[in-house]
Amino acid sequence: MASTGAVPFWRAAGMTYITYSNICANLVRNCLKEPHKTEVLSREKVHFSLSKWVDGKAQKPTLRSDDH
Repeated sequence: MASTGAVPFWRAAGMTYITYSNICANLVRNCLKEPHKTEVLSREKVHFSLSKWVDGKAQKPTLRSDDH
C-alpha cells in the first residue's frame, strides 16, 4: 500500500536524497575543529578510473579525481 502522507522535505525542495545527504555532510565537516577538520576533508576526495568501451572491449582506463 503506497503512502500518500507527507513528502520528505528534501523531496519537496526538488532535490534527491544524495544531494541532501551531501549538503548535510559538508555542513558537519565545516563545523569540525582542527585537527579533525583537516583529516576529514582529506577523506572527502574521490578517485576513480574511467574506461571507454569500443566494440564490446574496454579501452585503457584513465584515472580521474573528483575534488569537492
